[in-house]
Amino acid sequence: MDTKQSSKLKQIVKEHYTEIAEQSERKAASTCCGPSCGCSSDVDVMVEDYSNVKGYVKEADLALGCGIPTEFAKINAGDTVVDLGSGAGNDCFVARSIVGDSGRVIGLDMTEKMIAKANANNAKLGFSNVKFVLGDIEAMPIESNTADVVVSNCVLNLVPDKRKAFAEMFRITKPGGHFTVSDIVLEGNLPERLKDVAVMYAGCVSGAIQKKEYLAQLEEAGFRTVSVVKSRNTFLPDGLLLQYVSPKELQEYREPGAGIFSITVYGDKP
Repeated sequence: MDTKQSSKLKQIVKEHYTEIAEQSERKAASTCCGPSCGCSSDVDVMVEDYSNVKGYVKEADLALGCGIPTEFAKINAGDTVVDLGSGAGNDCFVARSIVGDSGRVIGLDMTEKMIAKANANNAKLGFSNVKFVLGDIEAMPIESNTADVVVSNCVLNLVPDKRKAFAEMFRITKPGGHFTVSDIVLEGNLPERLKDVAVMYAGCVSGAIQKKEYLAQLEEAGFRTVSVVKSRNTFLPDGLLLQYVSPKELQEYREPGAGIFSITVYGDKP
């Protein structure tokens, strides 16, 4: 992907998330599949239920995730946790409940409106050890060897250059640290027309890559013991997909073994 195309896709994602942040301020945010994804509000196919998770802050949950990465992140009291694509702060506040007063949580997001919303939520909570930083995941404004744990929730699939993102994840992780990310991956073939639709890219599907490739790129970045700790097949309804593909393409997509999966992945930095 060339620089021009990458920049265009980042702008699409940024505009989309800005719109979601503004909608949430009007108490009209969609709770569909990730960042609105083009599906109707009564189709809830990816979002996980945080309501019983310790540290959950309802105002910070815009229903944009596809997992609960902190559930498998092995976070300890006193850890420094970095959340990539932190949105309104949902996973950051959950992580804060684990690291306690002695730890630190840094949320990174490229959307100004999301940073503002997260800061507003944090101001209400009064946490002095939670910080939100504006920046690009492909070039993080975070010092090397900062994080004991890196988490992310349904964000890395939206990054155009995942190799850069994974290399940056590796750089900011301390030796002996680890990551746990929830994300969307593919198995089998995704119709080409889905990959070319901007609204689907800004949602939760078309930025995704094959699971094998995703895991291989994490290992190429230097991480070890990379493994899928949770996997869930995501069924997108025919009515949604037929907005973008032909009936024949839909039939091919529905072949056994193919699909869109929400996975949670763990890996260590040596």
